[in-house]
Amino acid sequence: MTSRLRVAWPDTRLFRRRGGRPYRILALADEIDPSLESAGTRARLGSVDLIVGCGDLPVDYLRFVTDAFETVPLAYVRGNHDVGGDWATGDATQIHLPEPLADGRPWSDGQLTVIGFSGIPRHGGGGLQVGSFTRASQVLGAWLRVAWRPLREPILLVSHVAPRGINDGPDPLHRGSRALRWLARRVRPPLWLHGHTTLLTRRLEDRSVRRGRTLFYNAAGAVLVELWPPEAAGITESAEEAA
Repeated sequence: MTSRLRVAWPDTRLFRRRGGRPYRILALADEIDPSLESAGTRARLGSVDLIVGCGDLPVDYLRFVTDAFETVPLAYVRGNHDVGGDWATGDATQIHLPEPLADGRPWSDGQLTVIGFSGIPRHGGGGLQVGSFTRASQVLGAWLRVAWRPLREPILLVSHVAPRGINDGPDPLHRGSRALRWLARRVRPPLWLHGHTTLLTRRLEDRSVRRGRTLFYNAAGAVLVELWPPEAAGITESAEEAA
């Protein structure tokens, strides 16, 4: 089942010429949502503006979802398990996907600006891991790129692992990144989507944390995110089953 999240987005420029419609994101992470295989389910979800992948998703699943929603752009990061197999080519064009978001570099579909970070902190073992120095360099670069933006334009942050202290799991492998925590405190994005941590329930309080102006949300499975202007009557953080 695909969940639904409604969030107030502070930059009203996103909603110009949208005729009162929200900006809609289909966020995916870690688990295949079989309900998306149904054309009826996709029809009930309605149109989306952007597909966001938060990692640990099979190549063929990402390809299927982007094909099913036709012309919708895909912005994604890779998880620690996104190695080997189809990912081993090192060339996204060979697997018929766009390149993943470049770590720490802003990307835009012309409406919404997104910054993404792939992988998890280095801990030993296999998978896509990022050393602390490399991640710190990526984070500093991201901060320098966004600090000058006029009016501090709100940015959507996407990562596989969350910032440290946000939706942490019980073991070291599933604890967040200290460097990303540093970035979160300075950029203060309205919304930060991530994956990696296993959900025991789908309740809003079990998959989200608010720190200041930022809502951190575990997008495990599939989530339809609707961004609304802050003045839209009755819009609050909520989650419900969409299909």
